[in-house]
Amino acid sequence: MYTEKVMDHFQHPRNVGEIENASGVGTVGNAKCGDIMRIYLDIDDNQIIRDVKFKTFGCGAAVATSSMATELVKGKSIQEAMEVTNKAVMEALDGLPPVKVHCSLLAEEAIHAALWDYAEKHGIKIEGLEKPKSDIHEGEEEEEEEY
Repeated sequence: MYTEKVMDHFQHPRNVGEIENASGVGTVGNAKCGDIMRIYLDIDDNQIIRDVKFKTFGCGAAVATSSMATELVKGKSIQEAMEVTNKAVMEALDGLPPVKVHCSLLAEEAIHAALWDYAEKHGIKIEGLEKPKSDIHEGEEEEEEEY
């Protein structure tokens, strides 16, 4: 069901934690599935992401996509981070099951939310960045969680 890369990032997530006095913090969730993702960015004066951390409450795919997303933006410029899409996260993980695609969307939105927070704090506009939603609804075809 899950690729080796997904399992690796779930069992050994990278960049877990939080950054005190982060340059930008983004929190997004999906009320339908209960996943909540928070990404912290430390951005230097040249607008390079020096460090990134995450905290995620959710399924294994949510943890894995958070971990991979942090790896994809670390060391990148703000504009390069803007280019990290849910598709890029999924490709880097060698794919996700269709019912878990929304997890990669959360990762993309969490990055955008953290960048939005950074832009707001610094009074700047980031090309192509729109105000993020705090709750992501993928549509009615979401999987039913089993308890």
